[in-house]
Amino acid sequence: MRHLVRQVCRVALFSAFLSITTSVVAQSYPNKPIKLIVPFAPGGFTDVVARILGQKLSVSLGQAFVIENKAGAGSTIGTDFVAKASPDGYTLVMISTTHVISPAIYPKLPYDPIKSFTPVSKLVDSAYVLLVNPKVPANNVAEFVALAKASPDKIHYASSGNGSAQHLMGGMFASMAGVKLKHVPYKGSGGAANDLVAGVVESSFAGVPNAMAQVPAGRLKALAVTTSKRIPQLPDVPTMQEAGVPGYSASVWLALLAPAGTPKDIVAKLNAEIAKVMNAPDTKKELFAAGVETDLSTPEALNTLMAQDLERWGKVVKEAGITMQ
Repeated sequence: MRHLVRQVCRVALFSAFLSITTSVVAQSYPNKPIKLIVPFAPGGFTDVVARILGQKLSVSLGQAFVIENKAGAGSTIGTDFVAKASPDGYTLVMISTTHVISPAIYPKLPYDPIKSFTPVSKLVDSAYVLLVNPKVPANNVAEFVALAKASPDKIHYASSGNGSAQHLMGGMFASMAGVKLKHVPYKGSGGAANDLVAGVVESSFAGVPNAMAQVPAGRLKALAVTTSKRIPQLPDVPTMQEAGVPGYSASVWLALLAPAGTPKDIVAKLNAEIAKVMNAPDTKKELFAAGVETDLSTPEALNTLMAQDLERWGKVVKEAGITMQ
């Protein structure tokens, strides 16, 4: 009995020690720069939001947020780097919807998209825009579909890479509209946008910032947005459903993850600081200009979202017949 009591006391003391230690760590966090991994090329949709958030959190938390781009393989290279990092809150990754698309495209991922990470917060939502080069003889989705049906596999659509959200948006459109488009993957959305403007490719499902930068000047035409509602940045551009593709609705979200095992107190502190800086009027203004809307969450809600979208996009990949190219 005495032995049992001693054992119980040891466990209780150890648990109390861990609790106190974790609280102390969280209270002193952060005490050095934090590395924020962006698993995409510089200048893209995710990179822009990461730099806005990083700058705001640097001021709020008093430590630098160092943005490091680790692009490649549908965002899996940079994400894998964070999955294997120390769970101390000093290495984070900004993921997009691509995070839950990749498992359907890359069947042998070196990490589990859910279990290998600790959710911190969802950050923003954004529509994508079906853009075409002005030389394309289509001024609306119906004309674009007719053109594609008349020339199967002759119209190209550019994306930021295999397994990217841009890739899936285009694949889902082709499947639902009953057309055959030729996917052209690039090593980032910047290269895809440049070739679209130059006329090397005819179309792309691109981020709102690309549309806002090119459409008003006449360098590109916007045919539709991917969300079920029109967006305030491009109020005259119809939704895909309004434009004649019933049931088409998709958005891209961004979120922040930490390695699995990151202490709850650190996650809670990050979540609270993110909510504070993201809800500030100046941040919302910058995010609006970047073509996104703030949409925050608890860590638990983000975990649920990832699990749901993992299943949803897996079905889209299968039904649309999307494969690595």
